[in-house]
Amino acid sequence: MIRLVKRAGRLALLAAAAAVVCAQPAVAGGSDLAVLDAEALAQRSQWTDQLIVKYRKGTAGFARADAQALAKANEVVDRAGLQMRLLRRDARHAAVMKLDQRVTVTRLREIARAVAAADSDIEYVEPDRLLQPMATPNDTRYVDQWHYYESTGGLNLPGAWDTSTGSGVVVAVLDTGYRPHADLAANVVGGYDMIKDTAVSNDGDARDSDAKDPGDWTTAGECYTGSAASSSSWHGTHVAGTIAAVTNNASGVAGVAYGAKILPVRVLGKCGGYTSDIADAITWASGGSVSGAPTNAYPARVVSLSLGGSGSCDTTTQTAIDGARSRGTVVVVAAGNSNANAANYSPASCSGVITVAAVNRSGGRAYYSNYGSVVDIAAPGGDMRSASANGILSTLNSGSTTPGSDSYAYYQGTSMATPHVSGAVALMLARNSALTPDQVESLLKSSARAFPATCSQCGSGIVDAAAAVVAAVGGSTGGGTTTVAEVESNNTRSTAQSVTANPAQVNGSIASSSDTDYYKVTLAAGKTLSAKLTPPASYDFDLYLYSSSGATLARSTLGTGQVDTVTYANTGSSALTLYVRVLRYSGTGSYTLGLTQ
Repeated sequence: MIRLVKRAGRLALLAAAAAVVCAQPAVAGGSDLAVLDAEALAQRSQWTDQLIVKYRKGTAGFARADAQALAKANEVVDRAGLQMRLLRRDARHAAVMKLDQRVTVTRLREIARAVAAADSDIEYVEPDRLLQPMATPNDTRYVDQWHYYESTGGLNLPGAWDTSTGSGVVVAVLDTGYRPHADLAANVVGGYDMIKDTAVSNDGDARDSDAKDPGDWTTAGECYTGSAASSSSWHGTHVAGTIAAVTNNASGVAGVAYGAKILPVRVLGKCGGYTSDIADAITWASGGSVSGAPTNAYPARVVSLSLGGSGSCDTTTQTAIDGARSRGTVVVVAAGNSNANAANYSPASCSGVITVAAVNRSGGRAYYSNYGSVVDIAAPGGDMRSASANGILSTLNSGSTTPGSDSYAYYQGTSMATPHVSGAVALMLARNSALTPDQVESLLKSSARAFPATCSQCGSGIVDAAAAVVAAVGGSTGGGTTTVAEVESNNTRSTAQSVTANPAQVNGSIASSSDTDYYKVTLAAGKTLSAKLTPPASYDFDLYLYSSSGATLARSTLGTGQVDTVTYANTGSSALTLYVRVLRYSGTGSYTLGLTQ
């Protein structure tokens, strides 16, 4: 983040004190897997030619491993116009059957239900699905971008990339401008230099259509009496790279929404930037009219503001934000780097924005991050006190004053957390462009995962990009729902987490292959419990409902990325204790569990 300070009767922005380190050498190699188009992957995974038939223990079908045991199953499959043979028994002693042709998973699920219905000895039948490698970028330094993929403090991006890359969405970055970095330039469109004062602009002229960053270095005493000299930050280039660096080019870093486009709007220069310029930039970037500026050919659906300063939200900025929102633009802002209440900073305290706090690699609040009731959500911002690699890696420039060569560097700050959220919003809007700014905020918060470490007053949780994209496709969560964070350990019925809110939305996660989550619910007489499980887009979690004695009452075991639902009616005269279980079939990550009665 950049912060506002008073200077000679005007507001100026100064670079935050967060440390900046030199770029590290590129890591050789990359992913061993070819990166495949997400749509093609999805289509490929919808066909299979194998079926899994599991008999209950103690039945003849479980004990035998021959065609006779599978006679009833074969009859059903024959009627469907297919033939199958026993291929093998798996580790659970289930029969893996080979069909004579590949069919859609949807059709095979229908056949599986018929097979199960025909034989009471069968425990379950399900398609033996063909899974595919996830959309892992081949960028050489992706391995250093822990903030994208690590389950503790990361954004859960790989699952989101399977279904959205942000294609068709424009994100405006209001910052120091940009450098035409080889790992960024192809995703830059349009742009404008909104800085009116030539002493601030540092490029020899006032407002124009050139948004490139000439550098924002200062000499000692230049900004105010006693101010220190500073090198050029290339801050806007770093922020833009996090949002939409060119990805899958076997070089450099990846971007959160690498299918999106960046609209650079230059508002920060030497010693910062004026509130009036920033407000005009918000208006222009979102498609509004600004006197003297040309019509913006690329109106942005997202405006990303990694800047701010002390003091509550001013009328000028709030009016600009209100205008942007009226045009359907989502405004994402940094909470600030002062380890203080964000209510005392602007634009973090403005209405209608998504205010972002920063977490470190452990998923707890970064030591510098602002906090408070105005904070909506958190995202990776890094903490480089122990090692530079704990920061956020993105595109930069090597020049200490004027531009040098392309480079990469680790930064830390809520400035770095904000573009993570801006990119996640672009992923959501690419899947559902009809979402309003308020719906985007609501879905981001309701799909966030619980903090794995202490992050008091950091908002609803850490943004979960994969869950947010799933939520975007499903639309709004509706009003009156209470958000409940999962509390570990809840791996057994005896340690089940009690959920009393109705309706409730549980934000949970499956952290390992051995993790499973139980929730205890009391169902009143005459009421019906509805449970809805939304897994990560690229993984398969299943939903089970048990009685107080552990008997299975209902279950839903649909495939990868599909929403499982179960219902159960209490027809008795007294309340029942029920246990809802989320069970991993494949993958790990965050999920949402809706409970209504």
